[in-house]
Amino acid sequence: MSPDPSTNSPGTGAASRFNQINEKIGHYRWTICALVFFATTINYLDRNVLGLLKQTLSDSGVFGEDKANQEVMYANVVTSFQVAYALGMLAAGRFIDKVGTKQGYAASLIGWSLAAIGHAFGHHTWSFGFWRAMLGITESGNFPAANKTMAEWFPKKERAYATGLYNSGANVGAIVAPLCVPWIASHWGWEWAFILTGAVGLLWLAFWYTMYASPADKLKTGHLKQAEYDYIHSDADEQKVEAAPGAQAKISWFKLLTFRQTWAFFFGKFLTDPVWWFYLFWLPAFLGGENARKVKEYMAAHPDYTGASTDIPGIISWPLAVAVVYTVSTFGSILGGWLPKYFINHGMDANKARKLAMFLYALLPLTVLAASRLGQINTWYAVATIAIACSAHQAWSANIFTTVSDMFPKKAVASVTGIGGMAGAAGGILIAQAAGLLLKHFTQLGKVEVGYGILFIVCGSAYITAWILMHLLVPKFRKIEGL
Repeated sequence: MSPDPSTNSPGTGAASRFNQINEKIGHYRWTICALVFFATTINYLDRNVLGLLKQTLSDSGVFGEDKANQEVMYANVVTSFQVAYALGMLAAGRFIDKVGTKQGYAASLIGWSLAAIGHAFGHHTWSFGFWRAMLGITESGNFPAANKTMAEWFPKKERAYATGLYNSGANVGAIVAPLCVPWIASHWGWEWAFILTGAVGLLWLAFWYTMYASPADKLKTGHLKQAEYDYIHSDADEQKVEAAPGAQAKISWFKLLTFRQTWAFFFGKFLTDPVWWFYLFWLPAFLGGENARKVKEYMAAHPDYTGASTDIPGIISWPLAVAVVYTVSTFGSILGGWLPKYFINHGMDANKARKLAMFLYALLPLTVLAASRLGQINTWYAVATIAIACSAHQAWSANIFTTVSDMFPKKAVASVTGIGGMAGAAGGILIAQAAGLLLKHFTQLGKVEVGYGILFIVCGSAYITAWILMHLLVPKFRKIEGL
């Protein structure tokens, strides 16, 4: 029997053992994972442009002239994306389950690339909101398609790890964006920032159409070894479910909503996805606000100062800080998939391994409760807590996505992912509106940092709340039989 590639653990010889095992079994599944990784990178590159150009767009009058009201207008634009994303998630999951992964993923990426480019032609709040909604509808296909791909191409023991790897593309997109988007905007105008980032996605299609097909089709063409095909389909419980009479029959949304497993995923995403949305759209503004507050305080204490604001103690480069946060998050995403795999390889039941890993990840975001207070001492301290929280979110995300394929047959994975994605986007709508109103209120009072402090409390406690609720609904992540 060939060695199990899931037994590798960090160490000097782990990488070489992993490579040797892949040479015996084959490694085309990792090529597929790489394709999904790049698609997710592009997805978040396009999604991040708005947050990075918030101040530039505000100064250009896109969100109106009233400074306090700009927060509400910006929140409305963010909400237009999230409403469309929430509705799109339901349709996208169903669409991808119907037409298949290859065509569904391609259609989604073409759509969101064109929508991203369309932002260049929006010069006021409502036209921007329109293109933002188009981006939301089309980007909603990424995670249902990606999750379905992982279910099709990886056995359960590798799924969380593979999901963590592709999900780290969200962080890479968030790292690349602050390093290039502000530069493009300052040199060529903000319109070109949307055009160039949107165009990147269209290049991915050539690789996708050339390299992607189902494992069965790749086996027929010789791109996939029989050993790797057998390894991908090595989960006996899944094969039993797939082989059962009526296993390929479509499952309605109403049927899916009768299962506690669906609601566990629904509430898990509803409570935790909004945290990521908040960091994505408000982190640059928070860091910029911390800089502005320190400049104001320093100038009040040193009215004769004539130097550059960047030389004032405590001022940081917020694009660099954003890149640091998402760089750290990348490691969280990969570790998030590796840890339950490590537990399983050392004798722990798969359900306990997933639950324990998610519990540990749920505790780490509590560090962000100190972000606002620490930011008053040194902004980098706040950045550190946010980086830990974002890293924990990505680790959590790698596992919560995998719970869907743990509990549901492959034919329903995209649909359930879509239901959960809709819930997460709905939660994102609530936090966007709450953030807009809360920050408007405290901006008018001259205490915007208090508003951020309240939001950090919500963000920090969301994961442990979600874990408890998921555990109560589904004590064990086991495959539903009879679907």
